[in-house]
Amino acid sequence: MVITPKYRGKILVGDVALAVEGIIRTTCKEMDIEIIDMAVNVDHVHLFIEYPPKYSVSFIAKKIKGRSSRILRQHFPHMREWCKDHLWAPGCYHGSVGHGWEVVEKYIGTQDYARKDKSQCTSPVLKCGVW
Repeated sequence: MVITPKYRGKILVGDVALAVEGIIRTTCKEMDIEIIDMAVNVDHVHLFIEYPPKYSVSFIAKKIKGRSSRILRQHFPHMREWCKDHLWAPGCYHGSVGHGWEVVEKYIGTQDYARKDKSQCTSPVLKCGVW
């Protein structure tokens, strides 16, 4: 699955990128969705997941995008200025993989992360465990 911010904005950097990753991981864990691989880039997020058949891909995307949009706009004021109502573009790409997981994992693994050093967290939101 690939989700992008509105207008393909390059906003997933620094603490925002860290927060997005944390929110997505928490949301997936609550829904019993296994994240096989994830890459947060400055203008999109790649997710390679295995999910229970009781969920549709559109439902999963809606949950991830809705929750992350709400939390990010609450805790990062500049996000509210950039996008008042919705953080994410209305659609998303999703495809299924039967055989050949290795190809998808390799592709996602080669994506450039928005923040290479994840130890430099400065946001109080991330430290208080909001999600």
